[in-house]
Amino acid sequence: MSVMSTSTGVSTAMETSDSTKKEQAAAPQFHRKQWWPVILIKGLFGAIFIFAALFPLLWMVIAGFKAKTEVVQTPFQFFPEVWHWENYARIAQDPTFIRALLWTLLGALLFMTASLTVNSLAAYAFARLEFRFKKILWVVMITTMFIPGMTILLTSFIVVTKLRMLDTLAVLVIPGIANAGMIFFIRQFYLSIPSSLEEAAMLDGCGRFQIFVRLFLPLSKPPFVVMGITSFLGYWNAYVWPILTITSPEKYQLQQYLATFRSERTSELGLLMAGSVLSAAPVIIIFLIFQRQIIGNIKMSGLK
Repeated sequence: MSVMSTSTGVSTAMETSDSTKKEQAAAPQFHRKQWWPVILIKGLFGAIFIFAALFPLLWMVIAGFKAKTEVVQTPFQFFPEVWHWENYARIAQDPTFIRALLWTLLGALLFMTASLTVNSLAAYAFARLEFRFKKILWVVMITTMFIPGMTILLTSFIVVTKLRMLDTLAVLVIPGIANAGMIFFIRQFYLSIPSSLEEAAMLDGCGRFQIFVRLFLPLSKPPFVVMGITSFLGYWNAYVWPILTITSPEKYQLQQYLATFRSERTSELGLLMAGSVLSAAPVIIIFLIFQRQIIGNIKMSGLK
């Protein structure tokens, strides 16, 4: 009897496992058949979102080929009646535009380099060093993240005026170098570096600065890519601060040049759109090149 009951139990267990396997094999097919409308709806909403996001950029590119007042004509016409290819050539050959482009590029590179240097050193200090009033200083520094830039615009202008920095490249670069958000982001990454590496470097006779230069900087590519691009784009797209602090036409920043172009040559909107496209091109190229690094590094560094 025991042998029979055992064999019956084994056969029952085998039948149960076989039925479970069949259900598991059929489950994915049932899941796909059941949820394909949801997948279709998600794809439709995604396509609508992508079109809504890219439509202004596409319109700006097309508007660069339009005639002077055809950009704002009514009724609205998306494509130009006659394609004026010379608009892009004319704006690209404008010496004032080229000077503003190069001047802005120089300032953006200096600003990015100085920002990464200063903020990475501060992030290392808050992540690895112990000093008096560290927690208080950290709270004060983080609090500045919640202060809108427009609220301190007037006081900042008074400060740079008293320092006689107006109408210089320094007034565009120096005031915004220290950034609490950048310090916080890089500090979060430095906290993820094992302390054993730092201890091994100390045993080899390295000081704090040598540890930072030889150990932390080579490992800092992920946050540096994200924060470097962020600071570069922030400088590149700045408008209000250059308008307040720069008065010499030969030192105009790119957005400042486009604003002046709009006010002085109101009828040449096609040419203005062409200049706007060329000014946005470096930003778009940078994002396309580093988009994977940006997304991956934000996940790795920002969620620590």
